[in-house]
Amino acid sequence: MSTYAIGDIQGCFDSLQQLLDKIQFASTDRLWFTGDLVNRGPQSLEVLRFIKSLGPNHKVVLGNHDLHLLSVAYGLKSKKPGDTLDSILEAEDVLELMGWLRHQPLLHYDSSLNYLMVHAGLSPLWDINKARSLAKEVEQELQNEDYAFLLENMYGNDPDHWEDHLSGISRWRCIINYLTRVRFCDAEGRIEMEYKGKIKDKPKDLIPWYDLPNRQTRDQNIVFGHWASLEGQVDTPNLFPLDTGCVWGRSLTAMRLEDQERISMPCPPLAKSSF
Repeated sequence: MSTYAIGDIQGCFDSLQQLLDKIQFASTDRLWFTGDLVNRGPQSLEVLRFIKSLGPNHKVVLGNHDLHLLSVAYGLKSKKPGDTLDSILEAEDVLELMGWLRHQPLLHYDSSLNYLMVHAGLSPLWDINKARSLAKEVEQELQNEDYAFLLENMYGNDPDHWEDHLSGISRWRCIINYLTRVRFCDAEGRIEMEYKGKIKDKPKDLIPWYDLPNRQTRDQNIVFGHWASLEGQVDTPNLFPLDTGCVWGRSLTAMRLEDQERISMPCPPLAKSSF
């Protein structure tokens, strides 16, 4: 049995199936998905139905596109230009799919494999226990009967850094932004949401979240997606970025956690955009 972590699929169902064929995926294997299952690609509905059908032995963490889909599907927000969510929104099983998606976690940790998986990143102030606890807070809000309040109010960039005294929607928004949106921070760990370019071109005052000197999870193996411009590579130990830009015509990547071997499937170009 092997465990494969797979980067952002974003509706590229055919590429996912080709990757699974390439790794010779067997019923005894387990799959982890780094989030952003949907949007921008053409087959988001097929991706959701397939991953849901795999069952609970396979793990998903929610990404920002997945949360956006939930807010749109429940009528709390409007679609954005470029969204490719109509097939889901018009599907007969949309409510069943959204119920399943809403019950997926924001963070997954496997102590036996010693890997933690999130979509984007972590606050430098969180150790693994705190990160797991804070993710669970938001998951509980997303899964309870008042989920609409969270989905309607999760948007925004404030507060831009973690403080233990945060409460209510400000607390949950901050947790969501670290787990599903962060790329760069300043030296104090404040999230910078505007710059999305390559590291070599970044403003001098910005630091990738994983390179902050006070990060409490430096010794933890972390699998994440979200950041296609990293091209799947960082120089920081114990960090494994797996978004390799499938939806932009680059590749979809799986990493076997037991030995860290990576397998990639080239993907056809589906959209004109930059990373």
